[in-house]
Amino acid sequence: MEKITILIADDHKLIRETWSFILNSDPRFQVISQCSNGEEAIAEAQRLRPKVVLLDINMAPISGLEATQQIRKFSPASKIIGVSMHSQPAYVKKLLKLGAHGYVTKNSPQNEMFEAITEVQKGGRYICSEVKTILSEQAFDEESNAGINSLSNRELEIIKYIKDGLSSKEISTELNISLKTVEVHRHNILKKLNLKNSAALVNFINEAGLAI
Repeated sequence: MEKITILIADDHKLIRETWSFILNSDPRFQVISQCSNGEEAIAEAQRLRPKVVLLDINMAPISGLEATQQIRKFSPASKIIGVSMHSQPAYVKKLLKLGAHGYVTKNSPQNEMFEAITEVQKGGRYICSEVKTILSEQAFDEESNAGINSLSNRELEIIKYIKDGLSSKEISTELNISLKTVEVHRHNILKKLNLKNSAALVNFINEAGLAI
């Protein structure tokens, strides 16, 4: 079986040597070069045309982000996996937009590194579980905020009273509106927030930390 050739670029010697040892211990992989900065990574990628480049995105003076663009230009067949201490999705999105094929953090376990390499080599993309979790949480928050932002001032008022434990009749008295109007508002609030009942609404408010 033909080995997957790998170039490692990281400004920490211990990390380079550790990765090399781990990867060379697996019969699927062969580390063919190590380098300590983006400029060397570009030159080595152009010279050796590795199948995969493990690229630290926080190197200087040429960052991994800049190196990604240049490697894609001079060795377009090489699949780039960004590696960083950062788990912020903004880094991931920017790197993938520049042409990288994967992203793992330095907290990722060994099996994720192996999986990332084999996946991008096959032509796919790979994002480590740590970043995927953050992306999922952000998507949930954005969806929740979209629902909250669609509420009217009157609906926000009613939410406050529901949170305080008032019944629909008590809310109608407080706001000087009919009981039927309160019930309509309650229905619309639950619909906008995609919730089933008032208990779910209170839980939603508390979990979201809304200061209503």
